[in-house]
Amino acid sequence: MTTPEKIGILGGTFDPPHWAHLRVAAHFARLFQLDRLLLIPSGNPWQKSAFITPPETRYQLTQAAAIALNRLLGDEGIQIPIEVDRIELDRQGPSYTIDTAIALRQRYGKATHLIWLMGADSLMQIDTWQDWQHLLKEIHLAVARRPEFALTIDPQSELGRFIQTHQTGDAKQLDRSPCGLIYLDQKLDMYLSSIAIRKQLATGGINPNTPLAEQIPSEVLDLVEKLGLYSQSR
Repeated sequence: MTTPEKIGILGGTFDPPHWAHLRVAAHFARLFQLDRLLLIPSGNPWQKSAFITPPETRYQLTQAAAIALNRLLGDEGIQIPIEVDRIELDRQGPSYTIDTAIALRQRYGKATHLIWLMGADSLMQIDTWQDWQHLLKEIHLAVARRPEFALTIDPQSELGRFIQTHQTGDAKQLDRSPCGLIYLDQKLDMYLSSIAIRKQLATGGINPNTPLAEQIPSEVLDLVEKLGLYSQSR
């Protein structure tokens, strides 16, 4: 009997991608023993500011981040394919996660385990997403803690009931089905802000408390400097 493939999916604006993104991906790659990682830069992120970096530039930044992620995983002895997927960049209209989840399910088939990786802040806002109640018909959710977000949700709210119904603290539970669960991770605790990083870059990268090298992989930072990005804060 063939073991179903397990694919981790990390979506985002990636404006720019930073170490928190990559460490979330690496953490879950190790925890779930993923067979593949997809990095999906959003094409038209409908909940973000209109003042975002053009999609093709963010695609290049995500490609650079994938090189850094491969290096990070290699240092831990993990060798898996890492792909930067254009699925949202090439699709017309707003980038809705539900559309991406359905398309990936159609691409990889019913048996493949699809695990969408996210931070706790995204989970707390997921009830503002398009057709969010249907996401777990296509994917699992794996949620990493963020220090400034206490995961406190009214258990009587629609979102609270949704989480209570599907949540698990046991990573192995996700091996039992291709979709349908919310794994709440309690181990990883890391946060960086793309907005703060852009502002720091706009002021020459000066921050004695948190140097840019500790926030952005060198591959990404080199490309940011080469393209002259974020010269003005947004």
